Amino acid sequence: MDVGLAYHSFPVLSDFPPAFLTTVAVCLGLAMGSFANVVIYRLPRGQSLSRPGSTCPSCGAPIRFYDNVPVLSWLLLGGRSRCCKTKINARYPLVELLGGLLASAIVETQVLTLPPDTPLPKAAALFALLFLTGLGLVAAAFIDLEYMLLPDRLTLGGALLGLASVPLRPEYTLFDAALGAGFGFLLVWLPFDVGYRLLRGLPGMGLGDAKVTLLAGTWFGYPAALFTLMAGAVQGTVFALVLFIVKGRIDEPAAVVAEREEAERALAEATPEQRSALEAQIAEDPVLAAPEPGLGKARLAFGPFLVLGFLEYMLLGPAIIDWLLV
Repeated sequence: MDVGLAYHSFPVLSDFPPAFLTTVAVCLGLAMGSFANVVIYRLPRGQSLSRPGSTCPSCGAPIRFYDNVPVLSWLLLGGRSRCCKTKINARYPLVELLGGLLASAIVETQVLTLPPDTPLPKAAALFALLFLTGLGLVAAAFIDLEYMLLPDRLTLGGALLGLASVPLRPEYTLFDAALGAGFGFLLVWLPFDVGYRLLRGLPGMGLGDAKVTLLAGTWFGYPAALFTLMAGAVQGTVFALVLFIVKGRIDEPAAVVAEREEAERALAEATPEQRSALEAQIAEDPVLAAPEPGLGKARLAFGPFLVLGFLEYMLLGPAIIDWLLV
């Protein structure tokens, strides 16, 4: 069946003012940013994302709907919960704002640049897939900052959304997506896992980073995977240097230190039969090894910088490529 005929009865992009589309997207982005906070808090803890409803992180009391308005509720409550007056982390309104900004940027760079006669359902579907992928990676970045963990549900889930977007992009094929995904994964896995393991006997990076570049390649092909890694490396290095100059050190997240201490306690209390299995598990997880002294050996979550590189390419890819080729 002709896809164009299937959409013939639907409104098209030119039927709506750009300001209206942007406003709707921003409202949706703010609301979904609120849900992203739930993902950031619950996913690494192994909790359900749907039940119970929103609760106070401190005392567990249910949050009323009027105290759950993105950004505004946090401002009106002075950054504290109504139930127990505990200070609410500024990350919550920040993630909500990022959701709104991301939605607005996607509309501006990916939706409004479509042909004016694009059927609204097609444009909306492409927006939804891009936005869910981007917001999922924002959530993954905040989780990585706290736990040095990039959950598969967010990275591989975003790659699946990239595959689902292929029918909406006639210039892009499943072969392009598969080639980009393979290239993106090998780009990190070969040198930083296989190669580093051969040189030093342990993995240099977690596979979560490889899955972010896999995602980038799935969505936009091998150039996106390469850009995501290179841009992430440059921006991560600059950030690490500035942080080291300002603070004189780069600290690990508290959750990572606690996880390593728990692993060390378990190892000390293990029976001889259990010890070998625990030692093998610890050896396979770079996070569980104590960092070596010095700036060159400091441990910094790399995921957020890969995410930043991917979002830059997603929103500004053509302009970036043109600039690099000048």
